[in-house]
Amino acid sequence: MDFDIRNLDLYVMGQKTSPIGFRTGITLGWQSTWFASKAKYGDFLVEDQKIRQYVDRRFNRSMPKGAVAKVEIVRTRNEVKVTLHSARPGIVIGPRGGEVDRLREELEELTDQKMAVNVIEIKEPELNATLVAEAIAEQLSKRASFRRTMKQHCESAMNSGAKGVKIICSGRLAGSEMARTETQKLGSIPLHTLDANVDYAVATSKTTYGTIGVKVWIYKGKFGEETEQAPRRRRRPPTKRTNTGRRARVVTKAVPAQDSQSDTKTDVVAPSTEADTKEQTTTEQNSSQAESG
Repeated sequence: MDFDIRNLDLYVMGQKTSPIGFRTGITLGWQSTWFASKAKYGDFLVEDQKIRQYVDRRFNRSMPKGAVAKVEIVRTRNEVKVTLHSARPGIVIGPRGGEVDRLREELEELTDQKMAVNVIEIKEPELNATLVAEAIAEQLSKRASFRRTMKQHCESAMNSGAKGVKIICSGRLAGSEMARTETQKLGSIPLHTLDANVDYAVATSKTTYGTIGVKVWIYKGKFGEETEQAPRRRRRPPTKRTNTGRRARVVTKAVPAQDSQSDTKTDVVAPSTEADTKEQTTTEQNSSQAESG
């Protein structure tokens, strides 16, 4: 069968493709940037794969996890520049940059070339498809409810400013005998629009009853448009009323307000009791008898 590029849509129509590879070179940049001859192309390709696998084992598969979502490799004539995009740059860098120096030395031993390592922080991990897929896979491996997990991550991504989220989990969900596929979707995801910034990632959850595949699509809007984060409402903690507070309020209401400007002092007269009145009458009678005598 002869292949005609003019009828390319007949061959690819209805087929699924990766949103990252579909946009690479058009609206997205390459994750590996270098040029090599035919003799060195295969060696460089294998080295890139070794670097990515080593970084993934070092920071994503062992504790403490550095949450490295993407590794960019740029080769020059003298050295290889590796850029790590991480949601936890403090763990990747380490105290006083010790982890980065150790990583650079280990990569130099792995590739026998001079390395330069840079770390870039991911400010919104809820909008990164790789981190969301890895988080879902980790929770499923801990026997969490897949429906609740998928719904929570969809809502957190939409609250962070995403315009559309789709999550698909496939496998023996909840330990069922027959494998099935569950989908959770919010918003819209234009997969055929090259101008749409759609992030995509795949992760695998290894459970005791089999492996579960996780796919995540996150639509952030068109390229060049910044995602606006929706304002979150903060709930105020309920105020606890104590008895001392109530008594204090009653006392302040009973005491009249005094004028701070007036310096006059008023004498307080105590109320008279029955004993005081009797004593007063007896003293008045004795004084009158003495005067008459």
